[in-house]
Amino acid sequence: VGDYSRIRDEIERCYPQHFRDFNERFLTPGGFHRDIKASKQVWETPNKKANFKLPSGLETDPDIDVAGHDVLTLITVRSNDQFNTTVYGYNDRLRGISGTRMVLLMNEKDIQRLGLSAGQEVDLEANAHDGVERRVHGLRITPFSVPEGNCAGYYPELNPLVPLWHRAEKAHVPAVKSVPVRILP
Repeated sequence: VGDYSRIRDEIERCYPQHFRDFNERFLTPGGFHRDIKASKQVWETPNKKANFKLPSGLETDPDIDVAGHDVLTLITVRSNDQFNTTVYGYNDRLRGISGTRMVLLMNEKDIQRLGLSAGQEVDLEANAHDGVERRVHGLRITPFSVPEGNCAGYYPELNPLVPLWHRAEKAHVPAVKSVPVRILP
């Protein structure tokens, strides 16, 4: 237990293609770089493109009203320095965000369309219309590569926006990838 390098040696032995020289690389200043092909937009698919499949029913969620010029679909995300709800730091190397997790990642066209600006502090409100106010205060608008009509923010910070009854149809887990929200400047 006192020597974790032995565990890293075993990980390297089991997965040499991903963890070569694990103990040496582990001590690299700035963190252990993981070569993730998607971060370089390299897709190992027959057409060499990222392929997305839209699940049935996402655009017609019977639980929550998604209509409206100012309604966006919130996607909650985790950072690379997080495991489930345990946050180990404030340096998300995957997205280039550091110092805070109170950010709202938005498409630049949506920022312009809604009359907002990068760096502006806003509140976010769930569009549930069930009589319960669900709001998170103090999010910083951050331009990011998300599809138009969507925005993203960190889990668990944005969990208060997800109604307990808003669940995936088959898995019955909270539908944290499709939460209709409004931005309040």
